[in-house]
Order: sequence, then structure tokens, then C-alpha cells
Amino acid sequence: QVQLVESGGGLVQAGDSLDLSCAVSGRTFSTYAMGWFRQAPGKEREFVAAISRSGGRTYYVDSVLGRFTISRDNAKNTVYLQMNSLKPEDTAVYYCAADRRSILAAITTTSEEYDYWGQGTQVTVSS
Repeated sequence: QVQLVESGGGLVQAGDSLDLSCAVSGRTFSTYAMGWFRQAPGKEREFVAAISRSGGRTYYVDSVLGRFTISRDNAKNTVYLQMNSLKPEDTAVYYCAADRRSILAAITTTSEEYDYWGQGTQVTVSS
């Protein structure tokens, strides 16, 4: 069973930065495309960012483009989300997810395409 564990969430002020991490168990991390999603209270889960298996390709939702950076370290089985210039509207529970069926550099923004999910970490940005 693959387990994903997020960490790094917290309470910050607008304009601050936070770095999220997601540690993935198992020996096949490098074969997964990885994604970050978020869900704010009363809203549907939203795609944030994704990265291909090798890390060579990334994709972001427009609202975080230029502020957030997704990266991965396949030697450490970890994916990261660096978040800069945080805004109150970034407040949400952030989830990492793994797509075990990804091929080569393919990435997807669709939550249904992801097979494994973490438990989430809360990010709260005050104004």
C-alpha cells in the first residue's frame, strides 16, 4: 500500500511563503507523476500543480503561476510545493496525489486520474 504524507502547512500572513512536502512510501515513486490539489471550505477540490515522473515537465493552475513551484527528489521519494506571495484565497487543505499510470512526461490535472492521496495539510493565509 502506497502512503503519502504531507507536511509543512501552517498559519501565515499574506505575502509570506510556505514550503510543503509530501513523502511517498515504496520503491516506485519515480514512476508516478505527482500532483498537488487544494480544497477550501465550501468549495470543490481544485488542481494546483503537477510534475512529471522525471521532474522535467510541470504545470500550474493560472491562479498560482509565478508564485508556486512544484519540484521532486526521486532519491528521497518526496515532492515539494514552494509557495510564495501567499494570498488569503490560497487558504485551503492541500493534498498531494500520485498517478501510477502516467507515461513518460505525461501529467494530468484531473483528480480522478490520481490513484493515491495524502491526508492533507492545512494552509491558512491571513490578510
